[in-house]
Amino acid sequence: MNYLSVEEVSKRYGEKVLFENITFGISKGQKTALVARNGTGKSSLMRIISGLDSADSGSVVFRTGITPGFLAQDPRFDNSKTVLETVFTGDSAEMKAVKEYQNALKTGDDKQIEVAFEKVERLNAWDFEYKAKQIIGKLNTGELDQLVGELSGGQVKRLALAHLLISEPDLLILDEPTNHLDLSMIEWLEEYLSRTNITLFMVTHDRYFLDRVCNEILELDEGILHKYKGNYAYFLENRDSRMQNLAAETEKNKNLLRKEMEWLRRQPKARGTKSKARIDAVEDIAKKASRKVTEEKPEFDTVMQRLGSKILELHSVVKKFDDKILVNGLDHKFQAGEKIGIIGPNGAGKSTLLKMIMGEEDVSGGKIVTGDTVVFGYYGQSGIRFKKDERVIEAVTRIAEFIPTKKGHDISASELLERFLFPKNMHYLRIEKLSGGEKRRLYLLQVLMKNPNFLILDEPTNDLDILTLNVLEGYLAEFKGCVIIVSHDRYFMDKIVDSLFVFQEGGYIRNFPGNYSRYREAAQKESRAEKQKAQSVTSPKKSTSTDETRVKEKKKLSYNEQREFDRLEREIEELEKEKSELTTLMSEAATDAEKLQEAGARMGEVIEALEEKEMRWLELSEYA
Repeated sequence: MNYLSVEEVSKRYGEKVLFENITFGISKGQKTALVARNGTGKSSLMRIISGLDSADSGSVVFRTGITPGFLAQDPRFDNSKTVLETVFTGDSAEMKAVKEYQNALKTGDDKQIEVAFEKVERLNAWDFEYKAKQIIGKLNTGELDQLVGELSGGQVKRLALAHLLISEPDLLILDEPTNHLDLSMIEWLEEYLSRTNITLFMVTHDRYFLDRVCNEILELDEGILHKYKGNYAYFLENRDSRMQNLAAETEKNKNLLRKEMEWLRRQPKARGTKSKARIDAVEDIAKKASRKVTEEKPEFDTVMQRLGSKILELHSVVKKFDDKILVNGLDHKFQAGEKIGIIGPNGAGKSTLLKMIMGEEDVSGGKIVTGDTVVFGYYGQSGIRFKKDERVIEAVTRIAEFIPTKKGHDISASELLERFLFPKNMHYLRIEKLSGGEKRRLYLLQVLMKNPNFLILDEPTNDLDILTLNVLEGYLAEFKGCVIIVSHDRYFMDKIVDSLFVFQEGGYIRNFPGNYSRYREAAQKESRAEKQKAQSVTSPKKSTSTDETRVKEKKKLSYNEQREFDRLEREIEELEKEKSELTTLMSEAATDAEKLQEAGARMGEVIEALEEKEMRWLELSEYA
């Protein structure tokens, strides 16, 4: 069943063509992501689909009777309303009943509560209330009676996402849903959206999210839409094949064009019998021969200033706000080339720690010592700060007119802009006209122009396209200085960091040796061990020596338990094999949307069964 049809849609701004005559559809159960470089029209297409902008031509049609739900990058709410009033704004009877019940509880009026309770009971809306509270809790949208005007920007974005998920539209349309979510929220949302009954169309740069949630990728490249039936890994593999085929076809057209041009030149000028059809064909061949087959990539060719032996030392650093301790006795001495990621829930104090290191925030206790040779390059969440009517070239030249490169020669600010994918026709464009991703790329250029040897990056991946992220990852991997990164992009963290600062309760910060994926594995093992320990503590204990002997005897597996243990090993092996086969089916051979959906549903069942059997295997393995 088709939920959304986009037919022959085109959009241009002035002389710039964003896309032309693109066509695609979203069917029930389909989870589609749109990927493209910054400034090529992703957000414009999302705005057209959501009705916030109009196409120059073509049509966007939703199936009659279905309800679409949109998550904008900049959601707007009534600041005078509470979180409760905002999140339960909707037309469904269940939503209205739960809202009335919550309001009745606040009044304390027994009669009002009884009437509201009976209404919720009659509509069987308790499941809806439980789900709504779970979503609100997971996304940390603030207290239910808190005014929207008191929320932070991140909380407002999460409130919009919570409202959308609670409303349960037939089709979810999400623009960068993982921005402003911490890592635990992203993993929860990833699992939530993977459910088979959800239909989804989204824009995101989160590559793990793309890989684990989506079963189709749409790529907008040079104004043309390319479709890939599979997840992100499948997209990468097949995109490479497409680019190779395009290069071969372009080269073939270049050879053909040379032959046709020779034919045209050989014809007498006065001859009126030249084949008009053949001349028209030459124009078509010329167009195909001129297509770009190699991607332009930003070039990070800056010189790092020398870093001395004394870099940055944190001595028992403490940070308090009133009675809340954000950082509690952090000690660390940075070594050359060290790359540390910082993770923790929103509001834990990650950005505050960065500001203390930069000297923008005072410590409450301890001290921070910075080496004389350290040159910080700070990339903050707020992004580029530019003057009104400031142009792209001016944002660069106010830092430096010429920049030294690794090859030993200077390049002009204009040349550097071109290397950063800002062509000459954009140099005198006002910065306010740039897309969000283009502004972030310009800001990154400003930071690197200062030739830092210690990079501090606070959410650097927000709004950057995947191509720029890949190049930035390559640059940071080769960077000889120190790097501190706060990011919710797990793929980015895994590629760059050697160790983590993990914010924990009470402001304590754990130094974990490894990247994010290794930390998650370790944390899950620790969690399972704690559960097993809790179970053993709550189980009845015997006090006599005779009983202790019996307990020791009981620790050996019974005949039936041994059989179960052996059976579990085989079943886990079979499930792992099926999981691998399903992954292959979804990423390589998924050309049928219906089969892809079935495989996705089965994948969820297999993962759930694996987790259950692995937990039981761990319990029995204690006594095997």
